[in-house]
Amino acid sequence: MIRTRIAPSPTGDPHVGTAYVALANYAFAKRQGGKFVLRIEDTDQARSTPESEAAILRSLRWLGISWDEGPDVGGPHAPYRQSQRSALYEKYARELLEKGDAFRCFCSAARLEEMRETQRLLKQPSRYDGHCLKLSADESERRANAGEPFVIRLKVPDRGSITVDDMRRGPTVFEWNAVDMQVLMKSDGLPTYHLANVVDDHLMEITHVIRGEEWISSAPKHLLLYQYFGWKPPVLMHLPLLRNPDRSKLSKRKNPTSILFYERMGYLPEALLNFLGLLLAPVESEHEELFGLDDLSRRLDFGTISLGGPVFDVAKLDWLNGHYIRKKSPAELEEAFGEWTYDRAALHEIVALAQQRIERLSDLAPLCAFLFAGRVAVSRETLLSAKIDAETARKALALAMWRLDDGPLFDKATIEGELRAVADELGVKFRDLSRLYYVAISGSAASLPLFDSMVLLGRDLCRERLRTALAELGGVSAAEQKAWRAA
Repeated sequence: MIRTRIAPSPTGDPHVGTAYVALANYAFAKRQGGKFVLRIEDTDQARSTPESEAAILRSLRWLGISWDEGPDVGGPHAPYRQSQRSALYEKYARELLEKGDAFRCFCSAARLEEMRETQRLLKQPSRYDGHCLKLSADESERRANAGEPFVIRLKVPDRGSITVDDMRRGPTVFEWNAVDMQVLMKSDGLPTYHLANVVDDHLMEITHVIRGEEWISSAPKHLLLYQYFGWKPPVLMHLPLLRNPDRSKLSKRKNPTSILFYERMGYLPEALLNFLGLLLAPVESEHEELFGLDDLSRRLDFGTISLGGPVFDVAKLDWLNGHYIRKKSPAELEEAFGEWTYDRAALHEIVALAQQRIERLSDLAPLCAFLFAGRVAVSRETLLSAKIDAETARKALALAMWRLDDGPLFDKATIEGELRAVADELGVKFRDLSRLYYVAISGSAASLPLFDSMVLLGRDLCRERLRTALAELGGVSAAEQKAWRAA
């Protein structure tokens, strides 16, 4: 039986690229009468959060994508969270060590950085130099037993090549001397992506690994692991990456990438699903453009998929969304609008925040309108004040955006802490800086409480409003971004 999987990492907001890959795996499996599995890659314990996992599951279900096995539905290969499968990875890592297909690496972070710097200066590929490969088995065992920290690395042949077959690209040859001796188990005892995915894909009987093309360079390491274990590898298909209109890789620095953003902006799930389907299975005429999940399963053909990278054209998404909105009956649109607006619990919170700021009930709607909008209108004049100049404002907006992006939580305490930290870093009073954030987030210098409002809006919409305000002031250059983030 055909079995495919999606294995998102719960370290942030659910990405449209995750939905794109999930859709491809789902449609391919269903076309073949197979099974689609969802597995959570949460071995990055520092960044993984239950909130992120819940958001991934909810957003994929909102789109209409379901799975046959997963952490929330169970299945014959449970558990489906990698953090709950540690004993398995330890077992297979020990097997590789015992057979001599992997080795312990005791190199310090300082030595590894010195090695990489030398390679950069000599314009050599960044690759582990095999320093600890020279250790005898006895010395490696002695140092490990003495409590010296180590990682386990994959042993890679020093000569020859390997051919990676891809469903669309065909065979690609990789020279072994350009393949890194990948870390398989970290010093904390947790596996890296490379070991965990190979072990899980084998044990979960995944027949086809359909993933983004950024993983092509990792395929030789994965195939080598299959060879070392004596397992049959799955069929590989590397999907072209989603692109911005300028053909650059889709990223949140240029466009919103979170599924939650598009949901919050008022896009219908069937429109976004249709749009992603068009990126996987382009059509020749306009009358074929409108289709659902079952239609995609019938028409998806990896043999003809364009490798140029589909463009994430928001104007096209807008057109599709408008079509689906007009296609609904008034009753259906009323229901869709009700699902999109805040639930009663959120409305209760909004009213409580606004109660001390209104004199008439008619004041409520204008005061809260920004909470129900997508983007808000801002200008250079409204953003700047006598106490905050353009240079400080640009840096304040950029730092706020990056700080709020990097943290796992987006609650009131976190938001307040990060924004106040920006004021401290810039050496300005937060009272003076807060006006800038009020305008960027709400479009007005006087509004509902800032931190509560940002929680209600959510990380994605706040990020987009900060980005829009920053663009209004001239944006930030690559050099400035590097300097500001390093400070």
